[in-house]
Amino acid sequence: MTNPEVPEPVVRTAVGQVRGRREDGLAVFRGIPFAEPPVGGLRFAAPRPARPWDGIREAYAFGPPPPQDMGLAGPAGALPEGEDWLTVNVWTPAPDPAARRPVMVWIYGGAYKLGHSGSPGYDARRIAEDGDLVVVTLNYRVGMEGFAHIDGAPANRGLLDQVAALEWVRDNIAAFGGDPGRVTVFGESAGAGSVACLLSMPRAAGLFHRAIAQSVPGTFFSDALARDVGTALAAELGLGPTVADLAAVEPEQLVKAGQSLAPKMPGMVARWGQAAPTITPYAPVVDGDVLPDTPWRALASGASRDVELITGHNRDENRLFTAMAGKLGQISEERASAALRLYAPGGEAAYRAAYPDASANDLYERVQTDWLFAMPSLHLAEAHLAGGGRAHVYELTWPAPGAGGALGACHALDVPLLFGTFRADLGLLLFEGAEPSAEALALSSRFRSAWTSFARTGDPGWPAYDTQRRLVQVLDAEPVVAPYPQEASRRLWEGYEFAALPLIQGAEGF
Repeated sequence: MTNPEVPEPVVRTAVGQVRGRREDGLAVFRGIPFAEPPVGGLRFAAPRPARPWDGIREAYAFGPPPPQDMGLAGPAGALPEGEDWLTVNVWTPAPDPAARRPVMVWIYGGAYKLGHSGSPGYDARRIAEDGDLVVVTLNYRVGMEGFAHIDGAPANRGLLDQVAALEWVRDNIAAFGGDPGRVTVFGESAGAGSVACLLSMPRAAGLFHRAIAQSVPGTFFSDALARDVGTALAAELGLGPTVADLAAVEPEQLVKAGQSLAPKMPGMVARWGQAAPTITPYAPVVDGDVLPDTPWRALASGASRDVELITGHNRDENRLFTAMAGKLGQISEERASAALRLYAPGGEAAYRAAYPDASANDLYERVQTDWLFAMPSLHLAEAHLAGGGRAHVYELTWPAPGAGGALGACHALDVPLLFGTFRADLGLLLFEGAEPSAEALALSSRFRSAWTSFARTGDPGWPAYDTQRRLVQVLDAEPVVAPYPQEASRRLWEGYEFAALPLIQGAEGF
């Protein structure tokens, strides 16, 4: 609630003054531009610093989301419109430059094709309150605007947006009461993949000091695959994958191109391999410049060895996607075998031997959870150790109460638990709009306590991971520190390299 007797907070940034609001004991600033709108002559370009303004800019409302496939993000009519896609939001106990509080910077997920910082599920009030720190959330370009390969445009424009936002934090956060020398980036799903990229990118060096990667996806495109998928995306519009062809196309038409291509992707396994069934035509591209190498190779070679890391995953990640496809409990042996053949590093027989009593449904869920999130997250920690870094690992095993518990500890469950936003976005599905139980509230508080403690001190409250004991924090109704629970899967994937996904040459394209 705002107090009319207390003046609204005003902060001077490097390019102009902003006025926020006082809400529930915090000063909150929304929709502050960190870069020029990437439209017109700046379409598909690397972000440019925001232009200065005169007077005081009201920072009361979230900026408009970048063009995207809205998915579960909400009805388009309920969202602000405009071209100021690249904005940040700040929650701070007090905009006092002398405070020097730790800073946490959130990067949303959404398969690199949707997501925006104004989503109600990312209301950072509880994190800032509980941790007595400053929280920043940011927008970055997604879909074709941010990740499609377009000739004449830099690769990984969405990642470049994130770097620009972190540069804004470096240059401005002290005025909001934050310490630019104690910045933690944290993100989930595609946001965790983005965190892994930032750990690997020379352009991001020195912009943050700790990192939390929740459910890191293993999908990174090779340059050849990205070019082929980009060609297919542009072909949906009858155009070529060039700035000259695409710069004048309305953003919503580019979104529709991705929506049109996605259902065709499963038929492209012979050409696009493991990327095809994900029905997501976007991923970070290992282009050799913006992203010089995959995060696992970069970290193992010592990139960001001085950055402390938390990484982990949920036990039943893939269950969410199976449920959303209406296939929960309906996986046939044939479908399970196809998934095992496509994803299992040792082949179908190795998984069936490791899980002899597993049903077709369980095998289908296990191998896809392992390939897409669990093993990429675990391997990121092990790569960081190999490169001389320090990492803490967790696994969330507490089941979502939605769908009668059938969703298990599925993908994205950690987000409403961390933010305490049980009645927003996916929280509505995972908690079915019900009041959270005392158990859920306790686990939610534990999440925030661990994350904010790590941001403050580098210690989340459990031991660092090592390759002898392999101790991790198991987050459940009764959290425990124990050896990594998915030992059978860990052994199956031991020595596996998460390389950039290739284009399979010789296969017929569109």
